[in-house]
Amino acid sequence: MVTIIGNVKPEDDYTHPLGPEENFNESVYFNFFDREQQMGGFLRIGNRANEGYAEVTVIVYQPDGSALFNYKRPQISSNDGWNAGGLKVEVLEPGERLRTTYEGSVVYLKDPREMREPSVAFKENPHRRIRLDLVHEGVGPIYGHVAEPGGAGSQNEFARAHYEQHMRVTGTLQVEDGPVLHISGHGLRDHSWGPRYWQSTPSYRWITGNFGDDLGMVLSIVGDRIGGVFHKGKDTIVQVKHIELETEYEGDTNYHKALKATVTLANGEVHRVEGTVRGFIPLRNRRAGMFSHIGEGMTEYLLDGERKGYGLSEYLDQVE
Repeated sequence: MVTIIGNVKPEDDYTHPLGPEENFNESVYFNFFDREQQMGGFLRIGNRANEGYAEVTVIVYQPDGSALFNYKRPQISSNDGWNAGGLKVEVLEPGERLRTTYEGSVVYLKDPREMREPSVAFKENPHRRIRLDLVHEGVGPIYGHVAEPGGAGSQNEFARAHYEQHMRVTGTLQVEDGPVLHISGHGLRDHSWGPRYWQSTPSYRWITGNFGDDLGMVLSIVGDRIGGVFHKGKDTIVQVKHIELETEYEGDTNYHKALKATVTLANGEVHRVEGTVRGFIPLRNRRAGMFSHIGEGMTEYLLDGERKGYGLSEYLDQVE
């Protein structure tokens, strides 16, 4: 049985009763990175059944800097599972193994930065069909917390219930009728439910990395709150207590291209993390006149000058 740190239960891997909030969201997210092939990406589906749709995001970063991408809002009427827009999530063994599949179209972006203008990018770039089939197996503990609904400010919470787990990832990718590529690597998954607006937090930096079965990290800066963990082996996490983060951007943009972080853990360890973005795509979310920029970077890390890893660095800012 997987180790659980927090009040999460294995059966929480399934969907939960739909809450009364208009913006009730139940989402699952899986990233994956194959260091040998220098490729990776993520899949996310968030059910917003009270609003009548799901948010579906699929991205695969290619070794040459290009990307395969799609974002959809397929109609849904319930929160009975994750299966919309060609993306499906199956719980094979609660807390231990899950499967994600996507079969559908993507836009091929030679320069993913074109997604700064989504309607133009989707219109002017070629579309392709892909088949992505991945199995995600836990190599670290589940860690997170489930809060009771109805607390102070609960309507504005970003995720009332949330947990994460580092994973080993294997599977296949096929583009059109091309060869079947075998994927083997690591990643992170998370699961959230409760009311959510992307505009409810002024900014965040969410930096995830995997260095093998035995070691992974999540660094989190949400507004002025510091968090995150290092996972060490199948049963242990160590909390992050302090992060000093420096970020290098592309020219005058808010597109991050490199980062350096000094990370202090609860046990007194201090680690140095250097990150170089190998693939970048700018995404956005609009609601009620507000605009959220979400920069997604497939990132190569060097930990303490010695150990190489891969993951995702996600930067969110609210833009005037």
